[in-house]
Amino acid sequence: MSSPPVDSPDAPNPLIELRNVTCGYGDRVVLENVNLTVPRGKVLALMGTSGGGKTTVLRLVGRLLAPMSGQVMFDGVDLATLDTDGLYAARRRMGMLFQFGALFTDLSVFDNVAFPLREHTNLSEAMVHDLVLMKLNAVGLRGARDLLPSQVSGGMARRVALARAIALDPELIMYDEPFAGLDPISMSVAATLIRDLNRALGITSIVVSHDVDETFLIADHVVFVANGRIVAQGSPEEMRASTDPLVQQFVGGQPDGPVRFHYPAAPLEQDFGVGGGAR
Repeated sequence: MSSPPVDSPDAPNPLIELRNVTCGYGDRVVLENVNLTVPRGKVLALMGTSGGGKTTVLRLVGRLLAPMSGQVMFDGVDLATLDTDGLYAARRRMGMLFQFGALFTDLSVFDNVAFPLREHTNLSEAMVHDLVLMKLNAVGLRGARDLLPSQVSGGMARRVALARAIALDPELIMYDEPFAGLDPISMSVAATLIRDLNRALGITSIVVSHDVDETFLIADHVVFVANGRIVAQGSPEEMRASTDPLVQQFVGGQPDGPVRFHYPAAPLEQDFGVGGGAR
């Protein structure tokens, strides 16, 4: 018998669930009535058009954004029901790799990775020292411990940020465009690290990315988000074979297709005063 699909309510013990979630910014709705399940121990890729709501999903999971309606569940608990202490405890079980790293520029590589350990634990400095070197060794940068972020390459900075993201041994790591701006070698290194860490640590990963080739190599499941909804999902192989016009356009990098070129705006006649309006 085949296992239930990743978005199925029968999927065993999911770590993350979005249930009929609608959210946005101000009056602008970004996601509308979205249902999404993220199973434990898997790499789930969120892909799709810019502005389609991928990063918004990460903000919902981290409770940086509250839904207008619906529920965001983390390990079976509705994040909206948590008080401040409960929310901080949940966030300590999450790691975040921000786009371009977001390292503290005035702290060394070592101190960047040590920051969450010093902030959220009472470990001795000797223990912090050993843990930081372990995390840096896992990303291949133990020898760069004393450098500043300005003294390492973009790819190395992304790896330092990954070491910081796993410092507290989280159950979930969220990656916001981990391959953006990287050369092919650094991109391949980053992709390999994401996959290997997921397997070695038994964690769950959500990867927001536009890079089809690298993401398809590491993802267990791919979810395409566009125009505020989930338009397709499945394995990387299923997405490559998909007949959905939007998926075909995205995977093939085609300039013409269902993706909207124009941001919603008033009719041209209204803006330019055509057809009866004097200017």
